[in-house]
Amino acid sequence: MTDRLTGSGLLALMLAVFTVSAGYGVMLPLLPYAVEQMTGEATSAAISRHTGLLTAVYTVSLFLFAPLWGRASDRLGRRPMILAGLLGFAASMLAFAGAAQLSTLYTERFLSGLFAAAVTPVAMATIGDLVHDDGTRARRLTMVGLSGVSGFLLGPMLGVMIANVLPSLPGRFGAQTPLAAPMAVAALLALGATVAAGLALPRATGASVQDASPVGAHAGGHTVRFLLGLAFVVATAIGVFEVGLALRGKQELALTPYQIAAMFTECSLVMFAAQALVFSPWMPPRHTRWLIAPALALLAFGLLLAPAADDYPGLLIAVGATAAGGGVLSPILTFWISTLTGAEQGASLGRQTAATSLGQALGSSAGGLLFNSALVAGAPFVLVAGVAAGATLASVRLPARLGQASPAPAGRAPAP
Repeated sequence: MTDRLTGSGLLALMLAVFTVSAGYGVMLPLLPYAVEQMTGEATSAAISRHTGLLTAVYTVSLFLFAPLWGRASDRLGRRPMILAGLLGFAASMLAFAGAAQLSTLYTERFLSGLFAAAVTPVAMATIGDLVHDDGTRARRLTMVGLSGVSGFLLGPMLGVMIANVLPSLPGRFGAQTPLAAPMAVAALLALGATVAAGLALPRATGASVQDASPVGAHAGGHTVRFLLGLAFVVATAIGVFEVGLALRGKQELALTPYQIAAMFTECSLVMFAAQALVFSPWMPPRHTRWLIAPALALLAFGLLLAPAADDYPGLLIAVGATAAGGGVLSPILTFWISTLTGAEQGASLGRQTAATSLGQALGSSAGGLLFNSALVAGAPFVLVAGVAAGATLASVRLPARLGQASPAPAGRAPAP
């Protein structure tokens, strides 16, 4: 079957996903310090609460708007939605780069999430439209997914470096805040990605090629819903882990911003390696269903290690285990949802983004609100580890169900 996605088009999709991921990541290690500065409060509870809620607002916005962007891309085409998302993301980051009030920062997080919701699921749907061979599609989905991991890998460290290297830039945007310079740089990157996408992406994607796509249309809806549920569980675990990692590093272990950023970098590096190995040439795409339950178990194990670690090296081990589990699961779930969906690639992958975003929002909120809970040591880590363990047990029979799921008829030819 014909692969209608050019190399330049693939690079444009990778840059678009990298951009929104980096734009999210640049703020993570700086949020606790910005919250402390904006509120004038030094209490751990207040900083924890707002750090978790600010992260959650972004992901709630993704949850609300990703299905809408995906459905619109099914009808109006992928390219216009990606361009609108990148332009809006750049505008929101640049307009609020000098935010000095917490309420303004909440507004920015919501708007950035709204426009970021148009990028990743629609980029994945574009690959589903244009790449019909299982192995090639799996590898290209993984490449775009790795671009997002790379953005998150570089974003936190980049944010800390920019805030230190460009100390005079925040004043030019009207406020002395550690977030101003990183947000401005992220906005400029988004503008560059917009130009690249406009030049390289084909116009005929979405509704114009759906009828020709051989991607599966006959899988049971129950299996797809179960996969979406697993995506929700994984995202919740990662959301708790991200916020809990930053708060535990700052409040309990007195780590520096560079050490916290280094942990996020390690997390992204491990995820990058895990995703690259999952859909390597040595792993047939349909065999990846056997990795789902073991990866969930590894995720639960890493979450339990996080509150038990009492020093920086111990946290690095917990980060490695958690990131390996999440890194294996993310591309596998995307591949199988794409394979089993049918014509409405944008809507289905938008629902996956919505599920992961809701999970991240709940996880981020729980990570911030329960971090100082007296109920149990490391309460958010322990609770979400229990959920991941339950998902492991529920997934034991999933490989058999996925093996029985039938793709769309193989005789359908690609569009001319």
